[in-house]
Amino acid sequence: MVEDGDLLAFARVITDQATFAWLCDVFVDERARGRGLGKQLMQEILGDSRLQDLRRWGLATADAHGLYSQYGFEAADPLRHMERVDRDIYPVLSPAT
Repeated sequence: MVEDGDLLAFARVITDQATFAWLCDVFVDERARGRGLGKQLMQEILGDSRLQDLRRWGLATADAHGLYSQYGFEAADPLRHMERVDRDIYPVLSPAT
């Protein structure tokens, strides 16, 4: 997100576009914090048509657990790692009878 030529917020997603995505390099400039830019980033990322139907998302954060938990991420370890898993995304196929 750019405002008046200044980069205020940025995020990157690394994905195989089939089952997994890693959210990384999330940055919100200190001068722009508290304006909802982190939420805007998350809404844009999770709404991107290329990132739908993924089974697992991962990320690491030192201080934004509250933000990511609003979007379905849960702690995967006590300190930094969080993930969002959709265990029901792939239909179970019944054996042929």
